Amino acid sequence: MLDASRISRRIKLRQLNVFIAVVQCGSMAKAAGQLAISQPVISKMIAELEQTLGLPLLERSRLGVEPTLYGRALLGRSIALCNDLRTSVDELQSLADPTTGELRIGSTEPVMAGLLPAIVDRLSRRYPKLALHIIEDEPPGLQNRHLRNHDIDLMIGRLPGPTPPPDMAVQVLLHETGVVVAGTGNPWARRRKIHLSELIDERWCLPPRESYPGGWIANAFQACGLEMPRAGVTVYSIQMQNALLSTGRFLSFLPATMLHFSAKRLSLKVLPVEMPVQMWPIGIVTLKGRTPNPALRLLIECAHEVARPLASKRRS
Repeated sequence: MLDASRISRRIKLRQLNVFIAVVQCGSMAKAAGQLAISQPVISKMIAELEQTLGLPLLERSRLGVEPTLYGRALLGRSIALCNDLRTSVDELQSLADPTTGELRIGSTEPVMAGLLPAIVDRLSRRYPKLALHIIEDEPPGLQNRHLRNHDIDLMIGRLPGPTPPPDMAVQVLLHETGVVVAGTGNPWARRRKIHLSELIDERWCLPPRESYPGGWIANAFQACGLEMPRAGVTVYSIQMQNALLSTGRFLSFLPATMLHFSAKRLSLKVLPVEMPVQMWPIGIVTLKGRTPNPALRLLIECAHEVARPLASKRRS
């Protein structure tokens, strides 16, 4: 049986860094190039790590290396450990002045197209020396992988479910709704009042039916006693939806908050269609029990400031 206390004293942080690099590169030679050390040193450090643990961590072949069952288990913990150490160093550097620290944010494509840039703009104007690192993923990936691996300090986006996991803390910023959108050159953009039933036979660009926004769109039509229209183009990417909308030939559904900040820039128009159902709550998710990044409070304050008028508008 492995003796955790004995092994923890023998494992070196550099060995874990090398192990992570080898797995991520899929090759010892590539990892050696990335870390600027020789391949024999890489091989020796992996061998020493396997000997310390008494378990095989890598499967070697002519095509490269892949982690074993044991290697995959060690990889996740090693990444979290190294990220925690990096965060600790950042915290030590920013304790005296958190406005000069670093903050890692995870978000979703719709939020990154509207709400998040407004938050970042306000934050960067107020604290110009604060460095931000932003990654994009779907809510489950941000929450279950990036947040738990400590790749990010917080997530800003659609909340993945009505009840947060016990190890997560949630702050709701606003309750999102969806709107029907057209390019400014679309004939429907000149109408002052439109019923959803009038748009059934139009050319739609919609996300897949099985996706979360696709399911919401189907529910919106059903709430009006309508079948979901046939999509001329089915695509999940909001960037491509925006490109097709700008031609003036397509209609789509997009989050209202995104259009609040980006409609003019994207040459899009929110059509006057009353929507019978809400979309989803947008919030901030952090990991409980983790020492907070000192700069986290600064971002959360700006996020609530930007979202507060929108949240009030939704309630009115």
